[in-house]
Amino acid sequence: MTEPVTPPPPVEPPPGRPAAPAVTAGDVRDGAAVTLAVGASGALLGLLWAWLAPRAQYVSNGQAVFLRNTESEARIGADGTFLLLSIGMGLLAAVSLFLWRRRGGVAQVIGLGIGSCAAAGLAWRTGEWLGDSGDVAAAAAAAGKGVPFDAPLELLAYGVLLAWPMTALLAHLGLTALWAPYDPEPGHDPAGTPGPPAAVYPPPHVHADPAPQEQPPRT
Repeated sequence: MTEPVTPPPPVEPPPGRPAAPAVTAGDVRDGAAVTLAVGASGALLGLLWAWLAPRAQYVSNGQAVFLRNTESEARIGADGTFLLLSIGMGLLAAVSLFLWRRRGGVAQVIGLGIGSCAAAGLAWRTGEWLGDSGDVAAAAAAAGKGVPFDAPLELLAYGVLLAWPMTALLAHLGLTALWAPYDPEPGHDPAGTPGPPAAVYPPPHVHADPAPQEQPPRT
């Protein structure tokens, strides 16, 4: 008969080496720094968007203001320019964070996501502020009847605001999965000092042969 199977005792860290917390105060500081740095970079995207985005044009007949060319792709082109710039900035943010903290961490990823969302919103508002043509009626009056003038820069497809955070998180996930250093195996100290061996289940004595019984001495 075999002995009853008993679960192995839990593996405890070696004396003098308490288990490190999942998120440390340093990780929280790094996450806050990532949030601020990525969020502030949204102003750069807004500047580039106002500079590179095509502008639709209005024209006035003296009584109302109309689009000069109703089939113009300038309004859609403004959204496409914002989308492409957001993808590029998201990739740049992910690569920069990975090179700064190659091992990654939950706090850094959360900071990247929050900072990217804030950066997209800041870029949107900054670009519209820089591309504002002022009062449309005053601009039409200043341009004169039948003279085209630039329309304000607007974002029509609000879904492109998600391009930056989604690109940044997916790119960082891919970089971490491919090139991040692996965690040490259980029972191995990264500093080189071997730790306690990992628990083995079931214990060796469960399937061991029973001890042979002693034979009575022959007379």
